[in-house]
Amino acid sequence: MKRILVTGGAGFLGSNLCDRLIKQGNEVLCLDNFFTGSKDNIIHLLTNSRFELIRHDIINPIFLEVDQIYNLASPASPIHYQYNPIKTIKTNVMGTINTLGLAKRVKARILLASTSEVYGDPEVHPQKEDYWGRVNPIGIRSCYDEGKRAAECLMMDYHRQNNVDIKIVRIFNTYGARMALNDGRVVSNFIVQSLKGENITVYGDGSQTRSFCYVDDMVDGIIRMMGSREDFSGPVNLGNPDEFTILELAKTVNRMTKSRSKIIFKSLPQDDPMQRKPDISLARETLGWQPRISLEEGLESTIAYFRSVI
Repeated sequence: MKRILVTGGAGFLGSNLCDRLIKQGNEVLCLDNFFTGSKDNIIHLLTNSRFELIRHDIINPIFLEVDQIYNLASPASPIHYQYNPIKTIKTNVMGTINTLGLAKRVKARILLASTSEVYGDPEVHPQKEDYWGRVNPIGIRSCYDEGKRAAECLMMDYHRQNNVDIKIVRIFNTYGARMALNDGRVVSNFIVQSLKGENITVYGDGSQTRSFCYVDDMVDGIIRMMGSREDFSGPVNLGNPDEFTILELAKTVNRMTKSRSKIIFKSLPQDDPMQRKPDISLARETLGWQPRISLEEGLESTIAYFRSVI
């Protein structure tokens, strides 16, 4: 049994990770300041003797005894990370410094949940880990994009200078149960709009592409990376390489919800990437990982979740 800290553990991805770690027999410390996380996501775990909830903002240091750290603390959707951009970059930079300081003190292995946003609006397709990206450093998304790039830099420097045992994953679009109703991500937006019979809002002409990974597959990949061999630090892409246009997704959601919602088009937000698709050959080779759940299969359970919430 390991003692594991999950920062951002009450969020969409963090809570699903906590579930899996508890099922594996570990002791889990879930740390969250509830800026975007929700107690509803982890309320079923509160009576478990191997689960502990800590309300704390990771931009402040914390002193714990743990074997592993999953650092997932950060708003991850544009609506949330642009709401308070200074807070976003502080969470990614100072939060990473604090979790790395903890890992260094207690000799814990630490995994950073980085993002495909480090690639920005890419000139290379699909994106491989050796691509350095094309990010606007002064744009409205830079608090998150550059925050995660700085976090990766900190991870590597703590590893090289202090021999901290690190793992970096770059997470591509992930969806599933416990996504927030108002988080502004494309999958939850389309599902909520269609279930409510509202217009489905597509930005631009809908020709931009994304790759959607179901949360169970993503949690599997993250845990495999944490357990990977010591000489492999990453970064490694985790995502589903099946590529869909945003318009295709809107039509699929509309059909699966049996909705009469109309698809309407609005202007594209600043710095919104036109193409996003992971090259996951490194994850396949090193972790033996690839997604197993198809988009329609994942959407079916995600739609059922949102039906119950709405």
